[in-house]
Amino acid sequence: MTTGPVRTDDARPGTAPTAAARSGAAADTANTRPSSTARHHQGEGTSVESRIGRGAGGTAQAEPISVPELLAHARTLCSAPLRASVARLVAPMDTVAAYHFGWIDRDGTPVQGDSGKAVRPALALLSAQAVGAEPQAGVPGGVSVELVHNFSLLHDDLMDGDETRRHRATAWTVFGPAQAILVGDALATLGTEVLLDAAVTGGASAADAARAVRLITTATRKLIDGQAQDLSFEHRDVVTVEECLEMEGNKTGALLAAASAIGAVLAGADDRTSDALQRYGHHLGLAFQAVDDLLGIWGATEVTGKPHWGDLRQRKKSLPVAAALAEGGAASRRLAEELADPKGRGEESEPQLAARAALIEAAGGRSWTQDEARRQHKTALAALDEVPMADTVREHFVALAEFVVVRER
Repeated sequence: MTTGPVRTDDARPGTAPTAAARSGAAADTANTRPSSTARHHQGEGTSVESRIGRGAGGTAQAEPISVPELLAHARTLCSAPLRASVARLVAPMDTVAAYHFGWIDRDGTPVQGDSGKAVRPALALLSAQAVGAEPQAGVPGGVSVELVHNFSLLHDDLMDGDETRRHRATAWTVFGPAQAILVGDALATLGTEVLLDAAVTGGASAADAARAVRLITTATRKLIDGQAQDLSFEHRDVVTVEECLEMEGNKTGALLAAASAIGAVLAGADDRTSDALQRYGHHLGLAFQAVDDLLGIWGATEVTGKPHWGDLRQRKKSLPVAAALAEGGAASRRLAEELADPKGRGEESEPQLAARAALIEAAGGRSWTQDEARRQHKTALAALDEVPMADTVREHFVALAEFVVVRER
């Protein structure tokens, strides 16, 4: 696994990795030493530097931000209203949704399941705090983005044929494709409804609730655009890095951008503040998806809860694949030949998929994607400089950004 400090160059995303560039990057990594104020975190596919405070004499005085506590706090504030929203659905959709969220098992028995990382709700709450409001002001936004996110998961699992998510059977395999489609549609609609309710019971003005609705509906449309692009890429032999980044900016970046600003919008933030927070979320989304693409090839199933080699089996043109195809060397050409060969599509053996992953790595796709995750992480943090906010809130945004690019699931 290639790791190293956060990149400080401004390499244009989409530049094909070359052998010379890779050896130069390795030399740069060898000659770069993190400052005494940096602390390295290692994760699958990425490495970032975490900042800690310094006291008199240069000694560290601040404890690392506890991201699990931030996420748990978001779950605590958003859980009840999220469940109340789902309870509006008629049977059996309420049961299907509860199963998908991990609240019950397939027999309807309540369980303490894995309902996701809660990054998006946490960002919604933080964005409200960024403009001086209480985190509760961002709760309708946090619930809305979580509903829309899970709408996309329900549909994506069906379209991709994925049979497991979060270490158990996906909803469509348990309740059937029709129910998965209906419940996904219902969750997307609820995502708008809870924002409109915020103007009545959530403390937001009618004008700010309407702005939040526009934010989430635009993000939803872009998310759908991204999924359509992703599906179309599976039937193409070659996809450029630029096309892949555009797709991922829609599929993942758009909703994280909305999550990073929606609480602030509900709290009455001006457009300049909202735009800066959205840029943070957009680039954070690109970093998130780059790591997700790495995990989709090299992640351990027992950790990710997703099928082993799932992206390769579907011949997805994810970022590591696009970067490897752009490299042009021997491994790149061999990879292109394999992806263009229609024989055995979707039926490749484990050794065949492992060999394909090795070709992607040999062509520089893995290392380039790791670097791109760091570059997007850096760009996301730069957007925060445009928003005056309390230092504690800023550090929470930074900690969440680091959590996104240093993870194994």
